[in-house]
Amino acid sequence: MDKDELCKKILELEPLIRFSGLINTNGRLIAGGMKPGFESLEDARDDEMMYMELVLRAKMRREFDKVLGPVKFAMSYRDKLIIMSFPVNENILLISVEKEIDFSKLPFKILELINH
Repeated sequence: MDKDELCKKILELEPLIRFSGLINTNGRLIAGGMKPGFESLEDARDDEMMYMELVLRAKMRREFDKVLGPVKFAMSYRDKLIIMSFPVNENILLISVEKEIDFSKLPFKILELINH
């Protein structure tokens, strides 16, 4: 499945998914984006900073892969939304969702799409 198609299919999984995008190793958005009808909570400059920070965190997590196994996903529960990240080859899939979503099931639906 191509990058844009993956991001589109994820947005279609649940109405409360706000954003689905692939971030490359340089912290740049290479596919996907905000779902129509939703607005970003941060400005474009903050988006870039968040993408770079996400890439750095993902690289740091790999330090423990030998001992704990590779990361399948990571999640941040914030006041305004939930952010999830998934390693996809050398890229990172970033998802943001409304807090009302059932976050115990959604990451596993996304993993199914990624591994399909």
